[in-house]
Amino acid sequence: MVGDWQLANAPAILALDAHQQHAPIPEIGTSTTAQHVASSWQHPLLGRYKCNIDAAFSSHSNRTGIGICVCDSEGTFVLAKTVTYPCIVPVDVGEALGYATMQWLSDMQFDSVDFETDSKLTADSFMSTRNDTSEFGSIISSCRSLFSFFKL
Repeated sequence: MVGDWQLANAPAILALDAHQQHAPIPEIGTSTTAQHVASSWQHPLLGRYKCNIDAAFSSHSNRTGIGICVCDSEGTFVLAKTVTYPCIVPVDVGEALGYATMQWLSDMQFDSVDFETDSKLTADSFMSTRNDTSEFGSIISSCRSLFSFFKL
């Protein structure tokens, strides 16, 4: 995990070089490491915070982990939190559990927050009006209710 963090925070050219040591040459038509590294974190608007959320899964430890990092509009670290669940959950559920951080930030009186995840399924489901009665849908529905606290 530390190595991944260092790689993510290395200058783009170093990150590309380190990734190329482990990654096979991509086939034509697939995304490349250079394209992935080139996309960078975007600052939130002045006066807002950005909360980045991600899930991790360890079958070896039988755990699901959620990582949360909040930065201000200048990109300065504000706070972070990790949550560990003593089981493996489906990927969509794990990614959706990250959105439960809205309650944590609401309790701490953060109200001008932009949320970002690398899970397209989670983001699309959150923005959808479709009623999903699965465990994943239930988590998304709860998060939508919490979201009303935050200023747009």
